[in-house]
Formats: sequence, structure tokens, C-alpha cells
Amino acid sequence: MTEAPAAPLRRTPLHDVHVGLGARMVPFAGYEMPVQYDSIIDEHRTVRSAVGLFDLSHMGEIEVLGDEAVDFLRHALVSDPAALDVGQAQYSMACAADGGIVDDLIVYRLGHRRLLVVCNASNRAAVMDHLAALLERGDFGAEIDDRSDVTALVAPQGPAAASLLAGLTDVDLDTLGNYRAAEGTVAGIDCLVARTGYTGEDGFELFCDAGRAPEVWATVAAAGEAHGLRPCGLGARDTLRLEAGMPLYGNELDRDTNPFEVNLGRVVKLDKGDFVGRAPLQAVQRDGPRRKLIGLQMVDNAIPRSGYEVRAGGRAVGSVTSGTLSPTLGTKIAMAKVDPETAGVGNAFEVVVRDRPYRAEQVKLPFYRRQRD
Repeated sequence: MTEAPAAPLRRTPLHDVHVGLGARMVPFAGYEMPVQYDSIIDEHRTVRSAVGLFDLSHMGEIEVLGDEAVDFLRHALVSDPAALDVGQAQYSMACAADGGIVDDLIVYRLGHRRLLVVCNASNRAAVMDHLAALLERGDFGAEIDDRSDVTALVAPQGPAAASLLAGLTDVDLDTLGNYRAAEGTVAGIDCLVARTGYTGEDGFELFCDAGRAPEVWATVAAAGEAHGLRPCGLGARDTLRLEAGMPLYGNELDRDTNPFEVNLGRVVKLDKGDFVGRAPLQAVQRDGPRRKLIGLQMVDNAIPRSGYEVRAGGRAVGSVTSGTLSPTLGTKIAMAKVDPETAGVGNAFEVVVRDRPYRAEQVKLPFYRRQRD
């Protein structure tokens, strides 16, 4: 049998902008995306010290509408969207009936009967299927609307992001706290301005009509020149989120992992009533997880990578989920899932690189935490 040809890569509304800037484009989650424009390290350090500009238009945006939209999401997700005020957001997860993670996502409450679920590009279909199946089986006065193809997402991230954006938007950024969102304009273009991100820094995610994305990008980029702005790709986004101890679906998170195994049990609101996956997750909370996500800092000179075996006392106890040379810290770091009984800050481990064990030490997560005013 001949294999079916691979589906062509999709492009975001900013594809031509990236090509014009000389970005190196790579396949990612079914899209052709910029991995870097110049130097991943320079882009990373710009986000830590000034402001970087990301295209996140590949992400999924699903609106949930109706009189019982909140009740529906309380049932579909592990968090409690009913606790949100209008204009507030929360980190959440959709879990399967066995407690495995379908996707991690952010829920924004935009109105009393209107919420926005932002999911990973690679899991957009899975999240839609998850929600659609629950709607079909349940009796909720709600509907879902996949807005991903008509929505773009431009994200200025870094300590200078607020001062940059303040001159471009009618949203009062002084009153827009972390994990808050407000509808307004940026450069005169209708946007949802959210103070969220995936870098460990202060920053914003600007949701706009896909057709207006090049204007939003161009205006933010031009205004950002005075603030040291650089366009940034997926490479820097990955090293930034790893330093900040943020999980990535496909690395730390997957269908065979539950929230308690990756230190995210706080997101699971077992006391809110019944929801998908509640019983098995309650059992994990009671009995303890079978694996634990930890942070490792290399003692020996080797870079840990995803999939590398982790040992304790010469015995295999887990594997690396993500690893890199940290541009901010100047050390080699990794997150890894290991047997819970071996975990403990300061404990010694070994990471096997090319059949040779290299020493590592468990350190507290996150590796990097920004200073707050």
C-alpha cells in the first residue's frame, strides 16, 4: 500500500511577515511556523530584558455560548469557571474519563453567557471533539463555536510590554491585572487584550480578526523599536517556558498523564461537584501519583533532551520530558518524570546521554521566576 500524502502545512495570517523578516520556518502542529529569526538565545534574552513579539495565531480559540455555558465548562474541565468574574481568566485542563489530560488551556470569561477556551494547536480537534461529545450527551443550554480560523493572536512579552502597549490601546493596562482580559482596541483595531503568556514574564496576548493581524503586528513592531523589541520564534518560546517551569503538551503533558503527576493538582477542583475524570483524579489525590515531575540541573557537562533516561542510584527511575541550556541561568536544565519516592530537592540523579550517565541534581521548580514590583 502506498502511504497517503501528508496534509499540506497551514499558514498563519502573518506567514508573509515572517518570511519577509527572514525567519527560519519549520513544521509545528500542522502549521508552518517561525522557529527563529536570528538567534534563539538573543530572542530569549530580549524577552527577559525588554520585549519580544510572537505570532501565536496557530492556537485554537473556541467560544462557548449560552445560558448554561458556565455550567457546561464546569462539567467539561477540571477547574471551576464559575469562580471567574467577567474579564478574568484561569489556567485549566480538559481531562478524559480516566483522568488523562486531553489538553491544557486557558478559559476567559468574556460575559455572563460567553466564554473563550484557548487550546493548543495540536489539540484543537481533540478539544472540539471532547466538548462536542459532552454537549451531545448532556442537557446543557450551551453551544460551541470554533473561531480559530478567523482569529489571530499577537503576543508582546517581556518587562517592556506594558509600556509599549500603553501607547497603542484604549484598555487601561494599570487596572488590567495578571490573568485578566478586556475588549478594546489596539492601533484602532478591535482586540481582546489579555494579560497572559507562556514566557514567565509580564506580557499580553492580543486576539484580533485574522484579516487585521498584519496591521496589529506592524504597529506593535514599529512602536516596539524604542523599547528594544525583537520578533521571536518557537525556539525562544520553548526555552522561556522551560525556565519558567511551564509544561508543554506532548512533553510534560499527554493522555497518559494526569494533573497530579505534573504538580498541577491545584488546578483540579474536586469540591465543585461532578466533572469529567473526577473519580479517578480523586483516587490519585488520595493514593498519590505514580510519577512526579521534577526539575534537574546538570552537574556534569551534558545537555539533557526529551526522552533521555533518568537514573537514581544506578537504577532507571524515569525520563527527561524537556531539557536545554538555559540562556538566563547559564546552566543545563531539564524537567523529568520520575518515581515519586526518588524525588526531593537536592537529591542526586543521573541523565543518560549517548549511553553514558551524567550527574544531575534536583532543584526547585520553576528554574526562573521574574522579579515583581
